[in-house]
Amino acid sequence: MWRTRAAAACVICQSLVNSSCGIKRKSPLQNLHLVSRSLHHPYYPSAKFQRPPLRISIQQLSSLNRLPLHKTKLLNVKHGYQSHRNFWLARLASRLLRVRYLILGSAVGGGYTAKKTYEQWKDMIPDLEDYKWIVPDFIWELDELVDIEKLLKALPDADDLAKLMPDFEKIGESLASLKGFLSPGSPGETAFRATDQGYDNDKQFKKVSDKEKIDQLQEELLRTQLKYQRMLERLEKENKELRKLVLQRDDKGIHQRKLKKSLIDMYSEVLDILSDYDASYNTQDHLPRVVVVGDQSAGKTSVLEMIAQARIFPRGSGEMMTRSPVKVTLSEGPHHVALFKDSSREFDLTKEEDLAALRNEIEIRMRNSVKEGCTVSTETISLSVKGPGLQRMVLVDLPGVISTVTSGMAPDTKETIFSISKAYMQNPNAIILCIQDGSVDAERSIVTDLVSQMDPQGKRTIFVLTKVDLAEKNVASPNRIQQIIEGKLFPMKALGYFAVVTGKGNSSESIESIKEYEEEFFQNSKLLKTSMLKAHQVTTKNLSLAVSDCFWKMVRESVEQQADAFKATRFNLETEWKNNYPRLRELDRNELFEKAKNEILDEVISLTQVTPKHWEEMLEKTLWERVSTHVIENIYLPAAQTANSGTFNTTVDIKLKQWTDKQLPNKAVEVAWETLQEEFSRFMTEKKGKEHDDIFDKLKQAVKEETIKRHKWNERAEDSLRVIQHNALEDRSISDKQQWDAAIHFMEETLQSRLKDTESVIEDMVGPDWKKRWLHWVGRTKEQNIRNETKNELEKLIKCNEDHPAYLANDEVTTVRKNLEARGVAVDPCLIKDTWHQIYRRYFLKSALSHCNLCRRGFYYYQRHFVDSELECNDIVLFWRIQRMLAITANTLRQQLTNTEVRRLEKNVKEVLEDFAEDNEKKVMLLTGKRVQLAEDLKKVREIQEKLEAFIEALHQEK
Repeated sequence: MWRTRAAAACVICQSLVNSSCGIKRKSPLQNLHLVSRSLHHPYYPSAKFQRPPLRISIQQLSSLNRLPLHKTKLLNVKHGYQSHRNFWLARLASRLLRVRYLILGSAVGGGYTAKKTYEQWKDMIPDLEDYKWIVPDFIWELDELVDIEKLLKALPDADDLAKLMPDFEKIGESLASLKGFLSPGSPGETAFRATDQGYDNDKQFKKVSDKEKIDQLQEELLRTQLKYQRMLERLEKENKELRKLVLQRDDKGIHQRKLKKSLIDMYSEVLDILSDYDASYNTQDHLPRVVVVGDQSAGKTSVLEMIAQARIFPRGSGEMMTRSPVKVTLSEGPHHVALFKDSSREFDLTKEEDLAALRNEIEIRMRNSVKEGCTVSTETISLSVKGPGLQRMVLVDLPGVISTVTSGMAPDTKETIFSISKAYMQNPNAIILCIQDGSVDAERSIVTDLVSQMDPQGKRTIFVLTKVDLAEKNVASPNRIQQIIEGKLFPMKALGYFAVVTGKGNSSESIESIKEYEEEFFQNSKLLKTSMLKAHQVTTKNLSLAVSDCFWKMVRESVEQQADAFKATRFNLETEWKNNYPRLRELDRNELFEKAKNEILDEVISLTQVTPKHWEEMLEKTLWERVSTHVIENIYLPAAQTANSGTFNTTVDIKLKQWTDKQLPNKAVEVAWETLQEEFSRFMTEKKGKEHDDIFDKLKQAVKEETIKRHKWNERAEDSLRVIQHNALEDRSISDKQQWDAAIHFMEETLQSRLKDTESVIEDMVGPDWKKRWLHWVGRTKEQNIRNETKNELEKLIKCNEDHPAYLANDEVTTVRKNLEARGVAVDPCLIKDTWHQIYRRYFLKSALSHCNLCRRGFYYYQRHFVDSELECNDIVLFWRIQRMLAITANTLRQQLTNTEVRRLEKNVKEVLEDFAEDNEKKVMLLTGKRVQLAEDLKKVREIQEKLEAFIEALHQEK
């Protein structure tokens, strides 16, 4: 009888629980541990039920559905009993036997239950192979000192324990025979009085209507589920702390071993590489990621923050805050931190100042990525968030879809947001997390139409209804919310539907307070009480579980296919390289830049190997070319017009002093800097035979120009150089005949060069002579004929007076003009003066050259200071002073070049190269061509394929 009642009670309990849940799954009592079952239901048999097959769907991702139910109030069942028999002996025997067998049955049953519990616990113990590192090494060496097998043999076997148990069939037969002896009217009636009371309660309970029964059961079920939900959250929190301690083992020095990268970090690296990869192969859009789309201010950012468990995004009231895609990689870690892909700084998400700094940094990066004249950007900001208990996934937060372009926005903002959203959603493996504001009319939604276009069947879309608390207050018909959640109000189909609450609208709310508010709302919400929403469809916790599960399912299904696609792409690129560049190494842009950098530095070092003689010759030659015109026109010619040598020397000294104080040092420094540039350019652009690679030409030219722009000559050099030049020009003592001859030679070369230039100018003025006219069949122009007649007239004037001064008098100009008019040539006085300047210049240079020839034997007279001699060679002394000044200046500048400026130039080149190395846009602009692009693609594809293969291998190991 006892066994029958216990079995009946268990069957009724199981049927009630199955009917209340309405879901085909295993009994909640079976979810509990064996000890918990015995506490929860005293009549639960130790034998296992046969488990029905599991149904895998997104609805079972809820942590509420996996919770065991609280013991509900069961219906009392009426059982029959035997009629009373009035004899005291049977009554006494029944009591004694009952106590005896109860004690014996309890002892034996307890032993059997303990044995079964031990075996089940032994089966439930997890594999601790991965945690061997926690146990010190000497523990594992104990098996060499202690014989474990002997200890195990000494323990009793399970069969020996089973022999100690009584025969339950015989006990049952004895109890049945005992009940037969009991009479209906005996005092043994008290043993079954509880059954009579249950029968009366059953009659009273049947008076309650069926509707009230259902309501009571649903309320009891909801309370039980919420109770166990809190218990589960507490256990998850404890588990999170334990996992945090395990992940911190390296920090505490328990075991010095480098942690392997997590799966989600490996996958995120692949996506980061793909974001930089050339889009021409269209492969970067085929790997899964969770794309978060929604209308502006629909709560996308709040949902992401609840999933990431931190307020990490900038916020604004009604203002567009998300201006560019933000890729967030969630992974589990010991500390709740966030960091950017291109930065090593970690933001501690448990500190408010770090959260504020992170939000500010994200906002700055968004604004910097937006180009001038635009409102949103296509550039992706990559962010990684780690923390205990976070679900592993990759989410991309996109700018909110808008219906109207407001003031301050670019005209194409709406179309740009649509194109960005479509670009991410058209990926066939992307999971679309569609966010809909529940507090506004569903007809105003824009994003649902966009999502239904990209995923008509809803095979990769998860619909999320936010602000359900406001929707329940404002919506007149709660059934409308149910229609939205069930997908009946929109043409859009979805894989799953969820309802969440992300706060009360206060930006200062913490994540914990939002969680408490969300739990409290759904606990008291009519949407759950009236079964409009299922338990697995609410809270961001269930949402994150569902999204993570779908994400990894999509990853496992598609990653191997993408790896094969990259393998084929790699083969094609390698074949193309072998056919086009069979003798060249596969150097990508960074490797080419390093090679060019080394070549440029070698060429800069070559500047230090230039001989001093070469520097001085170049400096002296260039400096004289720059100052010769000033020396001839402004110093020598005016001084040569004086009457005697004293006036000549005085004029020369005055003009040289003025020149040295104002212009000469500056000109010398300019010449030195230009000479250094020329030598630097020569080394940079000089081709080195077969080893020359023209792919570096643009880069070398850019480095040269930037270095020259940055380099500035030492300002103090002019002051010291001015003193040196002034002292050199003050010296007039020519020590030997060799220096005298060198000065004459220098003067002759200078005058001959000037004479040649003057002859060329006169020829251009008067036209070709009669030989060229006959040989080349060319003639003179009218102006050239006039100038030729003027030239002939002026030459007559010079022949008449060889000591004529450099300037024509007005009466002489009038005389020449009248003579020309008499021959029928009308001429302007200005033309006469202009022609006279060139004619007299030629005459003077020829006279000076003849005077140089006479002074070749004048060194003897110079030593005697030209006493008792009609020969005066002061112009030779002038040119010697100029020549000596040039030599001393060139030597000084050469020392400054080799000791200071070349090293400073080398330093500037290194700085320019370092700046270029950090500027990817500059490298792309300077290192271009099919060869570079092919090498870049090949490197990227190889890197992606290797990382994908490593990720797949780790994925299989985890599985």
